[in-house]
Amino acid sequence: MPEPTGTAVPAPTGEVTLAAEDAKLVTLARSVRARAGAVEGAAVRDQDGRTYAAATVELPSLAVTALQLAVASAVSAGATRLEAAAVVTEASVLDGSGHAAVRDLSSDAPIFAAAPDGVVFGTVTA
Repeated sequence: MPEPTGTAVPAPTGEVTLAAEDAKLVTLARSVRARAGAVEGAAVRDQDGRTYAAATVELPSLAVTALQLAVASAVSAGATRLEAAAVVTEASVLDGSGHAAVRDLSSDAPIFAAAPDGVVFGTVTA
């Protein structure tokens, strides 16, 4: 099976300051990543301001990225649009399938990429 392609995360242009509601997404993503001991953590906010967080799942019979699972959780709860998303990762690229899942619900929601220490190193808007 081919490796999924990634979406490049823009290089930071200086310190990224997030609005409180966006910083909450990074905090949730960090928390779920640490709690699960996962490779990545992600969180999304839907059109009603509800948040959903998830960690990467890697089982012999199932592999789901953190961002895919956070989007799936939102959709299963009735979300029809996303306002924003955050991924906490050590990778320098955003996984292509997670990016596509966010874009399925919103063509313009920012996706904040942060390091495990919570420092936001890029934002994907396309």
